[in-house]
Amino acid sequence: MSDTPAETSVRDPFAKPLPLRHPSYWITAVVVGILLVMAVYVLATNQSAKWDVFARYLFSPQIMEGLWVTIQLSVISQILALAIGCILALLGESKNPTLRLFVRAYVGFFRGLPLLVLLLLIFNAALFIPTLGFGSWSWNTNDIITGFSAAIIGLSLHEGAFMTEVIRAGFLSVPKGQREAAQSIGMKPGMTMRTIVLPQAIRIIIPPTGNQFIGLLKASSLVAVIGGGDLLTRAQQIYGSNFQVIPLLFVVSFWYLVLVTLATVGQHFLEKKFSQEGGPRKAVRATQKAVA
Repeated sequence: MSDTPAETSVRDPFAKPLPLRHPSYWITAVVVGILLVMAVYVLATNQSAKWDVFARYLFSPQIMEGLWVTIQLSVISQILALAIGCILALLGESKNPTLRLFVRAYVGFFRGLPLLVLLLLIFNAALFIPTLGFGSWSWNTNDIITGFSAAIIGLSLHEGAFMTEVIRAGFLSVPKGQREAAQSIGMKPGMTMRTIVLPQAIRIIIPPTGNQFIGLLKASSLVAVIGGGDLLTRAQQIYGSNFQVIPLLFVVSFWYLVLVTLATVGQHFLEKKFSQEGGPRKAVRATQKAVA
């Protein structure tokens, strides 16, 4: 017996909707799969790739040393850039117009100057500043500005300009009324920043900070032009003697992909953690605690 129109019109409110079938999805998947198989086949069968050379140098001591230097450059530079960004972002909120002008000039200069040019200028600083210091407290610039130190200084100054804007945007994302309300109940500016502004701003700051760190990680390869001892520098030294350019560049590419993947996973968990712990609710609890 067939269902009546009244019976067929009744639907279970808890029933899961049937997924729509799109034949184009399957066609796209097949096309992409074929392209991937073709790319893998070309790479695997290309004689110039020399995968035996790739495997030999993938974990070689020179490459591991370069990898460690790249990690050091990225992490140290990012920490210094965060410090620069925090200080300049706070100075940018000062009522002193000279400090605000200084922050704008710093950000404008280091954002506008290409990183490669900045690295070359710092590395060749001895050409226009032979000594650093005053009187008996002076040192030869060449003794201080090495490839590694020049890379740290250049990457930190360059990244600090971008982090200033990232942190400033995080501060601006917190409504001004919340600061005024905190001050009206007697909270000092430092406590307001620590308990009201930062818990909410951190959720805005972390995603672009993660993106900036990944960009810095990749940009650290530029220090190869000043012999910074990073991953690319070590690979260039190796293929400069054995002429195995492509396999060594594949090794460098592999390790950069690994580092970026790890940084992306770390960024995901940081965003998840602070999105749960921070935010307006935490700020409200802090305000209530201050009032009590």
